[in-house]
Amino acid sequence: MRTSRVQPGMDQKLLKIYLQDHHAASAAGLDLVRRLARENAATPFRDDLARLAEEVADDRATLGNVLQTLGVEPSRVKIALARSAERLSRLKLNGRLLHYSPLSRLIELETLSAGIEAKRDLWQALGQTVDREFGVDLDRLTGRAETQLALVERLRTSAASLAFTKTADL
Repeated sequence: MRTSRVQPGMDQKLLKIYLQDHHAASAAGLDLVRRLARENAATPFRDDLARLAEEVADDRATLGNVLQTLGVEPSRVKIALARSAERLSRLKLNGRLLHYSPLSRLIELETLSAGIEAKRDLWQALGQTVDREFGVDLDRLTGRAETQLALVERLRTSAASLAFTKTADL
């Protein structure tokens, strides 16, 4: 790890683990938001989820650049485990045996919200950890995460209403 980029006295080993964990989780988060966008391509959620998927992909790329700048190698094992966990989460009971359901959308939006909240917290933690000359606008990234959270909350509220309406098929 390049110690010249972090504040003096930081535990380099723990920072490396923290970054690798968030990078791995971001792979699962990206898979999740892409799945949400794909499964909702014919719904009113389409445009918001497509834009959100692009932003999450951009945020993941930025995090990859942060790791590279700090000399931290991504953990292939952690990435594989995170992606496997995301795929396993699809096996939940959703009221339909073989197909995506309105309940799937609601649960996935709730999961996505938790991931975006963790991403926001990552950007804030890095703001306390890396030097001011780091080259990444962590305040902008934190603000974007807040905007994403507000969007997901709006979508989640709509999804909840639809999920529990008997005629909902969106």
